[in-house]
Amino acid sequence: MTTIQVPPPDVELRQAAITRLRRKRDLQGHVIAYVTVNLTLIGIWFLSGPSGFFWPMIPMLVWGIGVVFNVWDLYSPAQPSEADVRKEMQHIRSAR
Repeated sequence: MTTIQVPPPDVELRQAAITRLRRKRDLQGHVIAYVTVNLTLIGIWFLSGPSGFFWPMIPMLVWGIGVVFNVWDLYSPAQPSEADVRKEMQHIRSAR
């Protein structure tokens, strides 16, 4: 069995990288499920007579909101930048 030696300063960075990779994998699974289920619903709608109301759009829109929040959670910064903190501090000072 091989042991991987990680320098102490990189332990936190390594954990952050692993967490981010897991979140990316979860997002991929979420998108695959979204596409697969919604294509199935569209197929059912089409086979049952596509001249009526396009009801698959309802679950597509509702579930799509969840996908958007999942993407936002993954790609929004976990920590505010120093510039954002300074800007907010200035805003608070000017509001007093």
